[in-house]
Amino acid sequence: MGCEHFREALSARLDGEDDPAERAATDAHLAGCAACRQWFDAAAAVTRLVRTAVIPEIRVSDDVLAAAPGPGAGGGRSSERSDDDGRRRLRPGPRASGASAGEQSRGRHRLVTALRVALGVLGVVQFLLGAAQIGGFAAAQHLHTSGVGGPNHLWHESAAWNVAVGAGFAWIALRRTRASGIIPTLTAFVGALTLLTASDVIAGRVDVDRVLSHAFIVAGYVIVVVLSRTAREPGEPPSDQHKPRPAWRAVFDDVAESPPRPPLRLVRERPAQARAGSWRRAA
Repeated sequence: MGCEHFREALSARLDGEDDPAERAATDAHLAGCAACRQWFDAAAAVTRLVRTAVIPEIRVSDDVLAAAPGPGAGGGRSSERSDDDGRRRLRPGPRASGASAGEQSRGRHRLVTALRVALGVLGVVQFLLGAAQIGGFAAAQHLHTSGVGGPNHLWHESAAWNVAVGAGFAWIALRRTRASGIIPTLTAFVGALTLLTASDVIAGRVDVDRVLSHAFIVAGYVIVVVLSRTAREPGEPPSDQHKPRPAWRAVFDDVAESPPRPPLRLVRERPAQARAGSWRRAA
């Protein structure tokens, strides 16, 4: 084998990729070849300079700065600073995407606040309607069916539903978390109420005022659905409903668990300068 082969092995040694099986032969050749020792010293010096060199700072020419959009276009143009040689460099400025994201967050927060206020008002109105029914101050009676308990009991059941729905609306309006659990109950209630009310309107068994009073329930239901679909508000605790988690886990006694992986081992790199100096002393 000639010097070229050993120099390739020495180059791989500088990169930390040499073959351990060839180290003894390479060291023996390096001890007896002055040309290869000189080549290895020069290669080690070049490698050391490359690894310790300072990366030059990136500078932007005036043509690029002139073509860049102004502050009004992007809202986040970087500031300029001149150097001694007349060229200018860019310093990072505020990101336009961060400003737009902040505006969207504030707008969403205002929308959610307005919806919660409206839901609270609807909850109070619905609660008062139910309380008026319970107290006997309702203007008219609206009965869908005739049960065994008589009209009075059905009237009280309707009043209890109105009080419960109104209290639920007010509770959701006061809390910051999304009320997704109540949506199935409200959906079934509003759907059944809509079908029965439409049937009573067609048959002429209900007054217009009573039909209009159901608009508070429908409006509150729509607001609850919108609040449950909006993104999480700032300060709201994160929800774990979207995190994947296994529902079941099978454990078999006859199947051995896989052995743990061996820990990583850190290998210290040998300084190229020390190796080059050792060859000088050997020579």
